[in-house]
Amino acid sequence: MYQHGWSDHQRGTHVKSLTPDGSDISINYNGLLNNSGAAQVFLHAGFGDPMHWTNVEDYRMQHTPEGWKKTLNMEDNLLTFCFHDAAGNWDNNDGNNWTYRIS
Repeated sequence: MYQHGWSDHQRGTHVKSLTPDGSDISINYNGLLNNSGAAQVFLHAGFGDPMHWTNVEDYRMQHTPEGWKKTLNMEDNLLTFCFHDAAGNWDNNDGNNWTYRIS
């Protein structure tokens, strides 16, 4: 397993590279929505400039003992993302969202 990645421990958000070039990543989330008992969490993500996301999609995350997890292929070197539950509650890092860049 490759050790490249990024974490926001305080908000329970972790990104881990699954390949040497960073093209496949795993996003793990155990933040606010998880701690509030969400029955389902979705990753809301897009690529490119954080002010003008492209290819924006909602991805159903899988519940694991560590929280919620989703594996993605990086279509671009920059991913912007946040989370929401099925009830319409959002965790968007206080309006800042999160970004992850392949370096």
